[in-house]
Amino acid sequence: MDVDHPSPRVGGGSGGDPPRIRRLEESVVNRIAAGEVIQRPSSAVKELVENSLDAGASTVSVTVKDGGLKLIQVSDDGHGIRFEDLPILCERHTTSKLSAYEDLQTIKSMGFRGEALASMTYVGHVTVTTITEGQLHGYRVCYKDGVMENEPKPCAAVKGTQVMVENLFYNMVARRKTLQNSNDDYPKIVDFISRFAVHHINVNFSCRKHGANRADVHSSSTSSRLDAIRNIYGASVVRDLIEIEVSDEDAGDAVFKMDGYISNANYVAKKITMILFINDRLVDCTALKRAIEFVYSATLPQASKPFIYMSINLPSEHVDVNIHPTKKEVSLLNQERIIETIKNTIEEKLRNSNTTRIFQTQLQAVNSSAFTQVCTQKDKGTDVKMASGMKSQKTPVSQMVRTDPRNPSGRLHTYWHGQSSNLEKKSDLVSVRNVVRSRRNPKDAGDLSSRHELLMEIDSHCHPGLLEVIKNCTYVGLADEVLALIQCNTHLYLVNVVNVSKELMYQQALRRFGNFNAIQLSEPAPLQELLLMALKDDELIGDENDEEKLEIAEVNSKILKENSEMINEYFSIHVDQDGNLTRLPVVLDQYTPDMDRLPEFVLTMGNDVTWDDEKECFRTAAAAVGNFYALHPPILPNPSGSGIQLYKKNKDCMASGEHFDSTDEDDIDHELLAEAETAWSQREWTIQHVLFPSMRLFLKPPKSMATDGTFVQIASLEKLYKIFERC
Repeated sequence: MDVDHPSPRVGGGSGGDPPRIRRLEESVVNRIAAGEVIQRPSSAVKELVENSLDAGASTVSVTVKDGGLKLIQVSDDGHGIRFEDLPILCERHTTSKLSAYEDLQTIKSMGFRGEALASMTYVGHVTVTTITEGQLHGYRVCYKDGVMENEPKPCAAVKGTQVMVENLFYNMVARRKTLQNSNDDYPKIVDFISRFAVHHINVNFSCRKHGANRADVHSSSTSSRLDAIRNIYGASVVRDLIEIEVSDEDAGDAVFKMDGYISNANYVAKKITMILFINDRLVDCTALKRAIEFVYSATLPQASKPFIYMSINLPSEHVDVNIHPTKKEVSLLNQERIIETIKNTIEEKLRNSNTTRIFQTQLQAVNSSAFTQVCTQKDKGTDVKMASGMKSQKTPVSQMVRTDPRNPSGRLHTYWHGQSSNLEKKSDLVSVRNVVRSRRNPKDAGDLSSRHELLMEIDSHCHPGLLEVIKNCTYVGLADEVLALIQCNTHLYLVNVVNVSKELMYQQALRRFGNFNAIQLSEPAPLQELLLMALKDDELIGDENDEEKLEIAEVNSKILKENSEMINEYFSIHVDQDGNLTRLPVVLDQYTPDMDRLPEFVLTMGNDVTWDDEKECFRTAAAAVGNFYALHPPILPNPSGSGIQLYKKNKDCMASGEHFDSTDEDDIDHELLAEAETAWSQREWTIQHVLFPSMRLFLKPPKSMATDGTFVQIASLEKLYKIFERC
């Protein structure tokens, strides 16, 4: 029997000998271990940034190419690496962080195993450039498979260390296949750097793509945590944050402190943002995250998620940091008790926050109702007696106005008790209205007579009656996918949301002409690809006419590139030299258009704009912008009611007319359904909290809206009372 060639049967058993156990070669062991530690390019960036912070760096710069697969470069101004340590720098289990196992009990640094750099050398090409304080020059050395490829070479260097990892996973075919889209990891890298920047407020962070002029993350050291959050995530996030502090110092067995910021009930986001640091270590804690989401589920609307930043400090001996290959998770002593304490504190904070918010809104409603009642009486010619002891004349019941534009108690959602917590999102609109008002009179882009003529046309064609309705209307609720209900005084109207939003965006495009803020696209969008996508859905051109579609796309792409300077200057629509769309205008604050309609917008700009006449060019371009930014129904069908059948996985049953049980959860595409629910609920929120407040401030309705079905009066309180009196 040849024992050197064992049977291929792994499990052993009758008919064959068990396979031999072999000692793996060290290179195989190291490569397997490297695959565990460096799972993705973002894992390598996290390890290198943590090393920079451990080195006492005050500035950390990250440069990435092709999502980190071709290049990761992390530079810092830390204390550097000694020349005599360079030969063993990238060997496995070499570290300056600890010398004995007992040191793990009190470890404060983020790195401690000495595996990260070694792992990178087994799956990539690593070059280290470093200089320590007092040296006249630095040293550069390349590493492969844990050892130096050459002796350290003297070189010019700035204070600190630069680690460059090239061709990551060049020798791991399967891993590279899972990362075929080279940009998949860059958003994760940006997310990591953003989280570090929020916590380490004394460190300057930057993160950019290789060759890019602007950094995607750029933070400066600051003394305020809120300033750091504002710099990274924006002022709209900071506005809705509540400071939170928790301590349990009295308990002798579980001493911990927690401070941070949590979002209140006004905050709206599609995805939870949870930044958690435990003893200054960026980690995940599934149990804590689940507990916080449970608390917020009773406060936020169904499609909204919270923003959380927490820094928890515990004695080092209460934290086990050595439980995960990438140090992503830690284990805490008395973890359940800590989570319960934090959960209860958040619940109490949110409860107090909600009470304050509702109390302010109720005060506003009372005052505004009184003001409206006085104004209404004056309009009716009533002599209102304001002297002490005099009673004001009572308004007839048939002329009483139920609510006014600032009173949320008149909206339809107020009477849907079963769903009010899910559908009512931001009843306090003060912040939104302030932002909108701040843009009411933007600075003129230039003295262009064509643009002024178009604005004068808007003023001259304005319908005064509809303008009065819009200025004093109250949003009641959506009637269907296109129509909304509004109330003005004692009249109830149906309003076509698509038409009014299209007109509002058109007028705003002309008012903000040349003074737009810009929406930067995360990735440049090639014009030709967008045009082909739009033409693919064009029913007038058959699927077989691919050459014709390509020709049309090329012609329109050329037109847009030729006029790129003009549309960038006047409408902030930026097309680069390669024919990529990179920026879009902010037509209305707090609102981003539906990007599913971007291909159609690009085709309209190329095909429908009259480029050879200045006035018509501005008119047609503004109309194209207005149509793109209008609040059309989402592409995905409305999942409410019987619409849920469209999200059934087995379409054959629907086509054959078989009975569909909407309660069969396993037969529904829940991921697509959740996406549709989010899109529709976000649109409804935008209609109520962005469109109608902006409409009251900015829209001058044209006379055509009085006859084309955009505004339809469906009820009048006085007429209803006459009918009821006859009955």
